[in-house]
Amino acid sequence: MSTVFPMLTVLTMFYYLCLRRRARTAARGEIMNSHRTVESNSRTCPLNAEVVQYAKEVVDFSSHYGSENSMSYTMWNLAGVPNVFPSSGDFTQTAVFRTYGTWWDQCPSASLPFKRTPPNFQSQDYVELTFEQQVYPTAVHVLETYHPGAVIRILACSANPYSPSPPAEVRWEILWSERPTKVNGSQARQFKPCIKQIHFPTNLIRLEVNSSLLDYYTELDAVVLHGTKDKPLLSLKTSLIDMNDLEDDDYEEKDGCGMDSLTQKLSSTALREGPNNGYFDKLPYELIQLILNHLTLPDLCRLAQTCKLLNQHCCDPLQYIHLNLQPYWAKVNDTSLEFLQARCALVQWLNLSWTGNRGFISVAGFSRFLKVCGSELVRLELSCSHFLNETCLEIISEMCPNLQDLNLSSCDKLPPQAFNHIAKLCGLKRLVLYRTKVEQTALLSILNFCSELQHLSLGSCVMIEDYDVIASMIGAKCKKLRTLDLWRCKNITENGIAELASGCPLLEELDLGWCPTLQSSTGCFAKLARQLPNLQKLFLTANRSVCDTDIEELACNCTRLRQLDILGTRMVSPASLRKLLESCKDLSLLDVSFCSQIDNRAVLELNVSFPKVFIKKSFTQ
Repeated sequence: MSTVFPMLTVLTMFYYLCLRRRARTAARGEIMNSHRTVESNSRTCPLNAEVVQYAKEVVDFSSHYGSENSMSYTMWNLAGVPNVFPSSGDFTQTAVFRTYGTWWDQCPSASLPFKRTPPNFQSQDYVELTFEQQVYPTAVHVLETYHPGAVIRILACSANPYSPSPPAEVRWEILWSERPTKVNGSQARQFKPCIKQIHFPTNLIRLEVNSSLLDYYTELDAVVLHGTKDKPLLSLKTSLIDMNDLEDDDYEEKDGCGMDSLTQKLSSTALREGPNNGYFDKLPYELIQLILNHLTLPDLCRLAQTCKLLNQHCCDPLQYIHLNLQPYWAKVNDTSLEFLQARCALVQWLNLSWTGNRGFISVAGFSRFLKVCGSELVRLELSCSHFLNETCLEIISEMCPNLQDLNLSSCDKLPPQAFNHIAKLCGLKRLVLYRTKVEQTALLSILNFCSELQHLSLGSCVMIEDYDVIASMIGAKCKKLRTLDLWRCKNITENGIAELASGCPLLEELDLGWCPTLQSSTGCFAKLARQLPNLQKLFLTANRSVCDTDIEELACNCTRLRQLDILGTRMVSPASLRKLLESCKDLSLLDVSFCSQIDNRAVLELNVSFPKVFIKKSFTQ
């Protein structure tokens, strides 16, 4: 017996090491599948029946293709039972995000990326959904009906949005994560990733997507949450060799969400005492700073705890010229900002997009941070930062005199009067107000005082009463404007377009998608082409009146054109498109979806003649 027991121990340890090595080297999908196998063999209470529920409500999202006053192509379509699945194709009853592919990163309005962004943070958009009952998740199914493959992360939140009392703690946990991968084909599928078990019940699920590898917009129909009311009990035997548990620390530590508390890293001041600093104290100060520039923020905070020399380097304000906190949105709070405050006296680029929601960042905490760190700010990203109120914008206007770039995209909870403070930022060159409640009076004031604007996004701003008045003011005051987004502005006419074209001759990008009041018969598109020779991107999406004359004017006058969207027109022929492609040598994107005169054969012939151009032809099955 004494001989057998050590042998069993050795075999057990060998089996354990093999499992651990496989968990580290296998693809994440294999790891999670193995985890599911362990779970399926565990002993659970037979009375703990599984609850299956569709999303009750969509409570937050970063963008959508549709209008704020409609249900077509909006995120709100994710609530409830499927509308389309299992059918495939382009349907208005689905949820669609605003962008796809890499085209938006290649246009003149694209912003430069932040340094120190963790390579495993790839999320571009998100949507948050609530469910009726809190459960311990056992599965999350996403019904994708067109161009699947965009979902890259699924998270669960401990907070119950329907609870009458605020939670003592709000915690986000990653259920599943994967890098963007190319999915062949555009057919519908039921996406069923193998999720990990969490230790709290949830009825708030978040999907994060990356559409950069897609050939067209992804369309989502519904989300199904499976779970149990009571926490599943794993037997001791299986839990000892749970491969997912073995990798939890490593995986979450490296994850872009920063599951290991960022605040804990920032607040730790204990330094290890050693006899010397190796060879680092022999290196020039500037060289060490250059080396440390390659570390992510959590790694920089960890390194600061190793020795006094590296602590000095890691706390140097020069390391925080660019500060990107978006990858750590689930952990950044007032305490995090307080600990960063002393290091960020020289910060010039600050990204707080997606952060601070559900009480993580207070108005007082944000104000304290900007009062210390706002004087040198040039760029401030605040997309989907729902903690913002009028006081916050007032603080920005007072504490950030050098600000040139302000992104308030999808800050739809900001009250209309808050936007008046932006007019004090006279040096602004880029302003993003997509999906905000900015009103006409405030916007006119901004345009009057911010004459240095080069990039302006007013997409889906439904509170503006008369876009012709806005276009006239832009043409009169913003002579340096290079890009303008008027996506889904409902009432601009040929008069506003004429004011724009004559007053902003430097325009390189113009988005007039889903502007139904513009008619080609007035000559507005032809005049645009003649007066804006620098155009590189022009979106005339869903304007059925665009005709051959407009395309030929673009071919003659806008030879630098790179992206053109004429989805839905009935008046454009293959012959005019061929002229355009022959003239515009740099054209890379041409969307002719639902163009009735452009059939699949015409697209194929154009693709053969112009193989470098991505010609998109979409249809509903």
